[in-house]
Amino acid sequence: MSTGRLLRTLSCVSDEDSGTSWQSDGVFLQPAWDYLQHNHCDLLASPLFPVVLSISTYFLVVSLYTMLDLLAPTWPCINRYRLYPDTPVTWPDIWTTLGVTIYNHLLYIFPAAVAQWLWRPPVPLPCEAPTLCSFFLGIFACMIVFDSQYYLWHLLHHRVPWLYHMFHAVHHRYHQPFSLVTQYMSGWELFSVGFWTTIDPLLLQCHCLTTWGFMVLNIYISTEDHCGYDFPWSMNNVVPFGLWGGAPKHDAHHRRPNTHFAPFFSHWDWLGGTDTPPTPPIRSRGASRDERERKLKRFK
Repeated sequence: MSTGRLLRTLSCVSDEDSGTSWQSDGVFLQPAWDYLQHNHCDLLASPLFPVVLSISTYFLVVSLYTMLDLLAPTWPCINRYRLYPDTPVTWPDIWTTLGVTIYNHLLYIFPAAVAQWLWRPPVPLPCEAPTLCSFFLGIFACMIVFDSQYYLWHLLHHRVPWLYHMFHAVHHRYHQPFSLVTQYMSGWELFSVGFWTTIDPLLLQCHCLTTWGFMVLNIYISTEDHCGYDFPWSMNNVVPFGLWGGAPKHDAHHRRPNTHFAPFFSHWDWLGGTDTPPTPPIRSRGASRDERERKLKRFK
């Protein structure tokens, strides 16, 4: 056992002796948290862990959706849920978006992660897990804050032509999103999203377990928004009263860029007048992706 782990273990024992107990309000998450601390303490305390967690989560989720994209043309049970069932995702699309994603990670994420690993000390882990209530409320609060930040950022980058063409236009080269388009973006946009995802839990003083939960959920939702599928279990079909945007509305944003700027919820688009009634994607069987892109430009 390392010296750091021994000190954290002694600290936990001291807290328990002084009367701190988790049985009453941390009973659901505490056993799992104890297991993680006991078996993976050094990994969880490393400043590299959030980066590894985010990257691995993103590529796992994207891989699953990409498999669906490749199977969809021959599997009607999958293709029926695609927003563009007549236009399959091709290998050139996959390689292009994957290439930009890897380029951004190598050029921006990797150096930032190395710098953080060299200059930032290991993060002290709390002995107690968050209560189940604070865990979910913390994630919800982070989502509300992030949703507001990104709505303003997104709106600004569409309203100011220089910002749009300099930073955000890359993401809009695809008018028919699929999962790998999620991080098909400029380095500035990737940095902005990553910065808010990291800083919001700190500002709200969330438990590290809550922070990691928010990071994973944020990545999943962002990928689902771009996935190009409208499954019955998608968030926009689970959350009632049209409070959630989801893939259909974000697809509409890529077809009509002056609408649907919020990444998660719908309230800012309602208040800002940027919400529009959903319209079905243009479908013409047998049309190529290039032909479809030309048709979609008419709706800008």
